[in-house]
Amino acid sequence: MNGERSVRGGLLAALALPLALVVAALVIAGAATHIADSRAAVTVTGSAKRQIRSDMVIWRGTFSAQAPGLSDAYADLARQMNQVRVYLIGKGVSDSALVFTAINTRTFFVIGPRGNETSAISGYRLSQTVEVRSRDVERITLLAREATELIQNGVAFESNPPEYLYTKLADLKVEMLADATRDAKARAQEMAKNSGAQIGKLRGARMGVFQITPAFSNQVADYGFNDTSSLLKDITAVVSMSFEIR
Repeated sequence: MNGERSVRGGLLAALALPLALVVAALVIAGAATHIADSRAAVTVTGSAKRQIRSDMVIWRGTFSAQAPGLSDAYADLARQMNQVRVYLIGKGVSDSALVFTAINTRTFFVIGPRGNETSAISGYRLSQTVEVRSRDVERITLLAREATELIQNGVAFESNPPEYLYTKLADLKVEMLADATRDAKARAQEMAKNSGAQIGKLRGARMGVFQITPAFSNQVADYGFNDTSSLLKDITAVVSMSFEIR
């Protein structure tokens, strides 16, 4: 019996060694194939760029009044608001397009002999902002420069720089992503062609951030750039794509 067991053990050991070698070979071959597949790819970046002209403008101007008494300051501010309204309507802005914000009030206190504020009130400063949103970009752009004429009429007016927007940006982004995708694929095809290969299936794609910058500017930001200071803007879309190589 012991002899038979020894023979059987020897046979099993003899069979196990070749089997282990086959399994090891398959594992190594599979790993090598995986490495080869992971390397048989090309990753490219495609981009698309267009210049756009803003089709909406937002402009704000602030006026203020200051007086020892609150009622006097308010009366002066109301007078100025009426002059601002009349002036802007006279410049072609519709009354419905004018939005006046709530009044901001600042209280001034008497300064004591030691330079500290006392509880006694010395005066009030009231301020208010008017906002205009319009698609008549040229008119409002000109108005933003000329509005300081109100100063000549006794209005303490400050004109802010206009903000320029493009209202069809969502549709344009879709078009530009398609353009950037085509550009990436063309780049991948050219790279594969130059190396005597062809591109295969798409392995992955990643959309980059959009950069909306003043026209002819090279400003960029990792999180994207969204310029509102310029009438003319450049918008850039970027995509990164990986293709199989065969």
